[in-house]
Amino acid sequence: MTSPAPFVPTKTRELENHHMRSQNWNDFKFRDNDVIVATYGKAGTTWTQWIVHQLLHGGELLTPDGKPMHDASPWFDIRIVPLEVMTAALEAQTHRRVIKTHLPLDALVFSPKAKYLYVLRDGRDVAQSLFNHHSKANQMWYDALNNTPGLVGPPIGRPNPDPAAYVKAFLETDGAPFWSFFENVKTWWAARNLPNVRLVHFADLKKDLAGEMRKIAAFLEVEIDEAKFPTQVEHCTFDWMKANAELVTPLAGAIFEGGAKSFINKGENKKWVDLLSPEDSARYEQRCIEELGAEC
Repeated sequence: MTSPAPFVPTKTRELENHHMRSQNWNDFKFRDNDVIVATYGKAGTTWTQWIVHQLLHGGELLTPDGKPMHDASPWFDIRIVPLEVMTAALEAQTHRRVIKTHLPLDALVFSPKAKYLYVLRDGRDVAQSLFNHHSKANQMWYDALNNTPGLVGPPIGRPNPDPAAYVKAFLETDGAPFWSFFENVKTWWAARNLPNVRLVHFADLKKDLAGEMRKIAAFLEVEIDEAKFPTQVEHCTFDWMKANAELVTPLAGAIFEGGAKSFINKGENKKWVDLLSPEDSARYEQRCIEELGAEC
C-alpha cells in the first residue's frame, strides 16, 4: 500500500477586501530563513512579531539598521501601502527578515525557504480584541481603508458600539466585518506538520512566556544567550510593551484614538464571559467542531 502524498500548500485563489490584497505575494522574492508571522488578526500578531524581533536581535529595541519593529516587519498583504515601497524596504534589509500576513494559507504563496509561525487564539477572544481595535480606530484609519484606490468589496464602517452585539455578530457571521475566521484557521491547521510551520497559541504564551519563547527560538534555529534572555522575556511582557508601545505598534499608533498605548491592550483572555450567554458560547464551540474538527 502506498503512503499518501505529503501535503504541499498551494495558492488556489486571490483574496481582496478593504484591508488586504493577496496578489502582493505573487512575485515576492523569498530569502532563506525569512520568518513569516501569520494570524487571523488580533490573535497575538504584534506580540509574536516582537518576540521574534527580540530573539533575533538579542534584546535590542531596534534592528541593526536602526529601525523599529513596526517599520522593519511590514504587513505585506496590506492594500493601502504601495507594494513597491514595502518591497524596496525589505530588499534593503541585510538582517534576517520578519514579515506579517493575515491571509489564509490557500491565498498565500508558500515557500520552503521561509519559516512560518501561525498564532491561534480562541475566536471569542479574537472578537473581543477586534471590538477594542475597531472602536479605537480614528478617521485616518477609515480614510486609508476606504479612500485608497483599489478597494474591492464594500468599505468598512463604524463598529456597533455595543460590545456584546459586536462579539455575537462576529461569531455568528464568521468574521464580519473583517474576513472568515474559520477558513483562516483551517488552512493553517492543515499545514501544522510541515517542518517549516509551527503553530503557537496565545494562551500558551500567556501561561509560559519564557518557555514558549525558547520553543520559538528552537524552531527558528536561534541560539539563546542566557545572559540576555531575562531581558528579552521582560521586553515581551504586556506591561513592558504597553509602556513602550510606540516601538511596536503599526504606524506608531497614529491611526488609533489614544495612540500606540491604546493599541496594546492587556492581552487578557475570556473578557467575553460577561458578553456571551452560556448558550452563545455553546453554539460557538459546536460550530468550531463542525468547521474545524474536534482536535483543532
